[in-house]
Amino acid sequence: MAPLDQEGLAALSGDLVAYGLREDLLAPDDALFAYNRILAALRMTAPASRFGDAPPEDADVALPSDFDLERCVAELGDAVVAAQAEDDVPSAHDRAETALMALLMARPSEVNRRFQELRATGPTLEEGAKAATGYLYHLSVCSRYVRAAAIARNISWTSESPYGSLEITINLSKPEKDPREIAAARAKTAGARYPACALCQSNEGYEGRPASDPQGAQDPRQNLRIVDVELGGETWGLQYSPYAYFREHCICMSRPHRPMHVDRENMGRLLDFVDAFPHYFIGSNADLPICGGSILSHDHFQGGRHTFPMMGAEVEYEFALEDGEVEGAILRWPLSVIRLRGENREALLDAADRALALWRGWSDESVGLVARDADGTPHHTITPVARRLEGAGGAPFYELFLALRSNLTSPEHPLGIFHPHARYHHIKKENIGLIEVMGLAILPPRLKRELAAVERCFLEGRPFEDDPEAAPHAAWAEALLADATPRELFGDALRARLREGVGEVFCGVLEDCGVLKEDEAGRAAFRRFVEALEG
Repeated sequence: MAPLDQEGLAALSGDLVAYGLREDLLAPDDALFAYNRILAALRMTAPASRFGDAPPEDADVALPSDFDLERCVAELGDAVVAAQAEDDVPSAHDRAETALMALLMARPSEVNRRFQELRATGPTLEEGAKAATGYLYHLSVCSRYVRAAAIARNISWTSESPYGSLEITINLSKPEKDPREIAAARAKTAGARYPACALCQSNEGYEGRPASDPQGAQDPRQNLRIVDVELGGETWGLQYSPYAYFREHCICMSRPHRPMHVDRENMGRLLDFVDAFPHYFIGSNADLPICGGSILSHDHFQGGRHTFPMMGAEVEYEFALEDGEVEGAILRWPLSVIRLRGENREALLDAADRALALWRGWSDESVGLVARDADGTPHHTITPVARRLEGAGGAPFYELFLALRSNLTSPEHPLGIFHPHARYHHIKKENIGLIEVMGLAILPPRLKRELAAVERCFLEGRPFEDDPEAAPHAAWAEALLADATPRELFGDALRARLREGVGEVFCGVLEDCGVLKEDEAGRAAFRRFVEALEG
């Protein structure tokens, strides 16, 4: 596509401002200012604005019938990169596009003020919370902080398992790195980073850096807006995930950059969160390597407006704690999960805290569990998840799901005994974090190409080993498709068979991560743990 001339760029700039007005990203009084800042980014000074003469209340928000935000921002971003003589690499275009969207947005203080006002003025606590999160989510999507267009490319389906339906996603939304940027990152000098990690609140408004920068690559965050949430006597920040895995996928993070920790204090913060936003669930990754999430260096939670498969799992065994104020249950789930329910949050926290303390010190040689090494290195923790529900009589009650985790390793399983085992690494090798614990698989983008290669080899009658992208899946594919021929299985039916096989692998991965297995020995060990908890 040929570059636009100044008149074309001016028209696109006006369309972008009109989009911002239509989506309530900026006020009419700010339209001309935003337009002029876009011109400055483009190194342009002359083109007249359609927002210059009319009163602000008459701002022209009309958009062409074929207006496409992604195309508009991409074309303007290309022009910014060229005008500012940036290196023509993906991260430069991402920084330019993000900076353009930021020009349409209110300052963080105004966004926070409006969010808190909506929370406080709702007819009920829940309606106010829904209005506030609805506002922030709309802002995050329309400003392209939540990359809705990229997320829409993800491939998703459900897969039946002995534990109910599992949710499978091949995540295509996170952009891959350019080889030149990878090389530049490898050559950079070591040193302190700012912001310290991707979750630090100091990312808000940050311009980002290329991989060639001495501090290394950093994503642009000029269009990020974080609002205040009080949790456990501290002010935390609430934002939405740029590459969301489910509806209104939010992140809540501590203001200081401090390590993740799972304890009574943070489980109390989970309950504080669902008290404030009862339409959301919230959870924390485990706080140990192997069984935790990808960022353990910053205290944070993830939540949103989604009901996960684990939350509807069948009950295998019931018990009671805290003089009957807390209902306990072992769930029939591939991971080892205890569900605690109760109206009294202090009693619930007491029970959860005792369960965590007991598990941290729990060893059981009959099922290969060792709580600590001889030098005191801990191996056990939990992945806690909270939500608030309304009972039959209208009274709210809480649920805490405690998934028991362990990061023990062995010569046979050096990446983790309770980690995806090697036989499944062709599909899933990464750690199993909070979201996957609950039954939503986040699978790598390579699978789109590799499964397509498996399809081609099968339909063409070629050995899977002959194709480099199909070869890692050869043994699995041969077993999965052994009873079929290309004449019998092709098109949607073949794709459905492969997806069914991927779902079976994910179920197996979750079973690998279960510390107390769904067999006779595992069930007996789980009962012993619960009996000790009952005291």
